[in-house]
Amino acid sequence: MTASAVTGRIESGAARGQLAAWACQPGARVNGAAPAGGLRFAFYGRVSTEDHQDPVTSRAWQRLRADAVASGHGRIVAEYFDVGHSRSLPWPRRPEAAALLAALADPDRGFDAIIIGSSERAFSGQQFAAMAPVFEHYGVPVWLPELGGEVDPQLAAHDELMVLLGVLAKREVTRARVRSRTAMLVQARDQGRYLGGRPPYGYRLVDAGPHPNRALARRGVQLRQMDIDPDTGPIVTWMFQQRLAGHSVARITRALNDMKVPCPAAADRERNPHRTAIAWTLTSVQGVLSNPRYTGRQVWNRQRTDHELIDPDNTNLGHRDVMRRNTPDEWVISEKQAHPALVSEADFVAAQAIRAEKKAVGRTYRLAGLLRCGHCSRLMESCWSNGRAAYRCRHGHSSATPRDPHRTPNAYAREDQILAHLPTLHLMRTGEDTAPDPTGALAHLRADGIGLIYDQAGRTVTADTERKERIVIGR
Repeated sequence: MTASAVTGRIESGAARGQLAAWACQPGARVNGAAPAGGLRFAFYGRVSTEDHQDPVTSRAWQRLRADAVASGHGRIVAEYFDVGHSRSLPWPRRPEAAALLAALADPDRGFDAIIIGSSERAFSGQQFAAMAPVFEHYGVPVWLPELGGEVDPQLAAHDELMVLLGVLAKREVTRARVRSRTAMLVQARDQGRYLGGRPPYGYRLVDAGPHPNRALARRGVQLRQMDIDPDTGPIVTWMFQQRLAGHSVARITRALNDMKVPCPAAADRERNPHRTAIAWTLTSVQGVLSNPRYTGRQVWNRQRTDHELIDPDNTNLGHRDVMRRNTPDEWVISEKQAHPALVSEADFVAAQAIRAEKKAVGRTYRLAGLLRCGHCSRLMESCWSNGRAAYRCRHGHSSATPRDPHRTPNAYAREDQILAHLPTLHLMRTGEDTAPDPTGALAHLRADGIGLIYDQAGRTVTADTERKERIVIGR
């Protein structure tokens, strides 16, 4: 720059005033001078799964992109990187993103702007639109590699670009989900392929030849298929035989525990470290007896994941995953045998009919949800006794466990005996001159949210109120 040019700039600045000249300088700030080294950036990145992606590599390439954008404008002084959390989760529900949001509220946060490693990894759908007011409130701009700099929500082009990037990120997830589900459907139905997960109790995994994907096969990856486990396979066959002989699930469970047969979690601790592995339970036995894969067919889509809003009044909180079982007509069943069978298809269907027939009997329990045990305070369970509705409490025990001669005997109460005394209890509780019939008295209890406490020893029923009105029922 020549001397005359410098003199001209000084004279021009003097003419405009020192304030105007200062305001035109790069980096001038109202709340203090810019850092000597430029802007201080907080880096944010994310990788969804650890099993199928390398978090170290993913973080490295996202950081390189961020460094390239920040070059010449400042430096990255803080880092927030989420591992194993889906992009569909809102920022407040991702640990590192939530920590970054918490840091925004700190006046001494130590950074001036947020720089994103990859927009599609950070924002999905309308997430940026939901977060933009937060960034603006704290005066912290967001920089993106896709823009090569700062996002300005006031610019229509930037706003439209962020909407487009969010849609593309959501589209990528949707496309991957559709492709994966379609491929798994074909592999299960047409090929009977083992699709991963823990093998059912009674089976073990064996190699089934090179992987059909040539790239994976060259790396030595083998297909896997299920084969009968010599130790646990016969147990499964025995369980179906017992069920077809008419034995209850509870009796089969008790027999397995009496024989000291290791439960599924104990038989395979490596794949079940999260389970207690203490003993067989009604649920574990029922799970074996209702698993169609023991017929030798590959069965897929027995359950699904529904995405439900956490709070319909605040959609920014996102969704929660809820696992639900599909009905048999929604299952995908292989067209051919995929592995050795432990039970024939005819016997499996017959075993399910035993359970279905038991549930088909229509019974009504009018005191369900109202009656609690006076000994252990548990809600008494409904049961059918001698052709009549009744209630019992086993104090936390079940028929699947061996009998303990020292434990408190089960408590039993007949419904008709309690209903007959409800009008008297209503008079004691309300002080009215006339009492409704048992149906009306029961309706009053439910409307007022009053429960009943049954004492087996004294054969009494007490209203769960401040006055504890009590009646004695017949022997």
